[in-house]
Amino acid sequence: MRVLLVEDDDRVAGALTPALTRRGLTIKRLASGAGVLELVHEVDVVLLDLGLPDIDGMVLCRRIRAVSDVAVIVVSARGEVDDRIQGLRSGADDYLVKPYDVDELVARVEAVRRRRGERPAAPEPAGVIRAGDVSVDIGRHEVQVDGQPVSLSRKEFQVLALVVTARGAVCARDHVLNEVWGHRGPAESRSLDVHVATLRTKLGRPALIETVRGVGYRLGGAYGPAEEG
Repeated sequence: MRVLLVEDDDRVAGALTPALTRRGLTIKRLASGAGVLELVHEVDVVLLDLGLPDIDGMVLCRRIRAVSDVAVIVVSARGEVDDRIQGLRSGADDYLVKPYDVDELVARVEAVRRRRGERPAAPEPAGVIRAGDVSVDIGRHEVQVDGQPVSLSRKEFQVLALVVTARGAVCARDHVLNEVWGHRGPAESRSLDVHVATLRTKLGRPALIETVRGVGYRLGGAYGPAEEG
């Protein structure tokens, strides 16, 4: 697997590169944002530090997402909830806070790559699902609210698609974690919470995704049942 490590700290990069190489990953490293956009088409995953010397990592993440669908995992010392939300809103697929365990990082890289190579367990027709004024084009991975496009990260879209295609039935939390993250754990569970909160904000429809406490999520009663168009 080809990984682009964007990390300005030589000590971090010097320790991480051989550790990842020993685990079978091929690593390219850049110490700044310069050259990243030229390399994203040559790798499978980008490990992106936010504290770069020439550009804010959030800005760079958005620029990566504008030109490529490559998987992006933010690896940063910024660990506040607002930072994680902003990272996911900027297009990151995952967010890992420093310091971290290298094996956990590798597991997340492998999970991202595995999801990109897997077919969905229960594929839906490549049509448009409508819930009120929200339309979700499953085939095109496009979302509109009141006729206006809304940009979502890959994970955000997957979570939303699972909820709307269930057409009012409850999507169990474990099912969402397995389908979108590939496995379950405390970090993935927290990430799901952040993704749902981000979806509600981005869509401007906080009642669209209803939390069923202790179970999972379903389409809000005011929006269901969703219909295919």
